Amino acid sequence: MAEDARKKTFWERLIQIDRRVIYLIIALAMILPFFFQMGLPIPVTKEVKDIYDHIEALTPNDVVILSADFDPSVSPELLPMFDALFRHCLKKDVKTIAMSLYIQGPGLIAPIIQEAAKDYQKVNGVDYVFMPWIYGYTLVVMDMMEDLKATFPTDYYGTRIEDIPIVKKIENYEDYDLIVCFTGSSSYAWWLLYAHEPYGVPMATGVTAVSAADIYPYIQSGQYIGMLGGLKGAAEYETLINEKRMATMGMEAQNWAHIVIILFIIIGNIGYMAIARKK
Repeated sequence: MAEDARKKTFWERLIQIDRRVIYLIIALAMILPFFFQMGLPIPVTKEVKDIYDHIEALTPNDVVILSADFDPSVSPELLPMFDALFRHCLKKDVKTIAMSLYIQGPGLIAPIIQEAAKDYQKVNGVDYVFMPWIYGYTLVVMDMMEDLKATFPTDYYGTRIEDIPIVKKIENYEDYDLIVCFTGSSSYAWWLLYAHEPYGVPMATGVTAVSAADIYPYIQSGQYIGMLGGLKGAAEYETLINEKRMATMGMEAQNWAHIVIILFIIIGNIGYMAIARKK
């Protein structure tokens, strides 16, 4: 057996490499980008750029709703989107209402809101307001058609809504300049049906990568101004606001893992052909 092992060619030994070594190399390719940014380019798509341009054109008197309508199962893709857009709104001094139609949503976005507010020195109730979860899903969206203050008696922290300066002039959807729904389900259609269609509020959405194809008809019809699709969409938005955060690191890890896997496939095929030719 020792003699047979010595007769093995380089390609034979390479093809028979322990799969645990391959797993280790892929793991390193995914972990290292979180600590060492390698700067792979992230091209920005038109659907993402259109959302960015719309927010860039807003003024401090304008109001945006960011609704995190998702649960933890899709948060790796959608939380970075919410983070990037919320930071952009704060940077532009655009009044922002952060909320969620899902019961898990407020707990997921609360740390992001607090961190961004601290970084930009913004005050809850003055520069933005964080709404609590209210049961009802589509009923909440419908109630907001009539009166925001009747829908949410207090904010997330328990402050009476009447005492919050940012919402004093807000009544219904006519007072909003953009609504962005982040979701892994079809809840983007609720906002479209009850906010955009009756009131003409500009709409955008952030969805998981697997759902992105479903949104293009709405963009082509003009019902949505743009879309963020999956982690890549979030990374594109971070590129536009020049803040490389969760999504950019995640895309670097994903890209390098894909590069390593492709290299393994190429090397494996070369080895297979070299061995077959020898036989």
